[in-house]
Amino acid sequence: MPRPAPTALLFPGQGSQTPDMRETVERATPELLEQAIASLGSDPFERIDEGTAFVQPALYCASLAGWAAAGRPSAAFMAGHSLGELAALAAAGSLSESDGLEIAIVRGRLMQEAAERGPSGGMLAVLGKGDGALEIARRLRLTVANDNAPGQVVLSGADEMLEAAIPQLKEAGLRTMRLRVQGPFHSPAIAPAVPEFRAALAEVEVSAPRVPVISGSTALPFDDVG
Repeated sequence: MPRPAPTALLFPGQGSQTPDMRETVERATPELLEQAIASLGSDPFERIDEGTAFVQPALYCASLAGWAAAGRPSAAFMAGHSLGELAALAAAGSLSESDGLEIAIVRGRLMQEAAERGPSGGMLAVLGKGDGALEIARRLRLTVANDNAPGQVVLSGADEMLEAAIPQLKEAGLRTMRLRVQGPFHSPAIAPAVPEFRAALAEVEVSAPRVPVISGSTALPFDDVG
């Protein structure tokens, strides 16, 4: 009899927000909602349309609330898309849920500030087989922000370059979808946020996770936590 496949918990990144997620937070993790309101000075769920500074803490709270509502299950592995790595590390016990929220608040603010200082930009999901997306990205100086799976990459960069890429990608037989983000994230445009974010991370107590947490950068378990 074959062994059952190992399970994994995947926490979502920005762009996965839904209108009803506040209800889950208020019901399952009200302490996180109270902390978010106190730290931000307002309810992040009421200000999601104002940008990344509010989306990221709201989504972090919603991710852990969904996990809590499911009984805080464990798994053989945990992982997260971008912001979701903070929720994954908190669920795995590497950092407290409270510290994770404070880091999400800093992260969202810094990323929004970096995006607002540079040219208007965004992210574009590209779906379909072939290497056409990589060549087009190189030609238009777009960053391959996410290599999610065979047949799915995400490009990041200036709006005008993303718009120029869409017809070229279509001609190459690929489908595209703009992501619901407010900047060219996971690209060099966000580099100014790095020093202050590193300083914030240095203030947080971390420990080895209870279960392996897979890094979105290396596709291997984090080996530098704790």
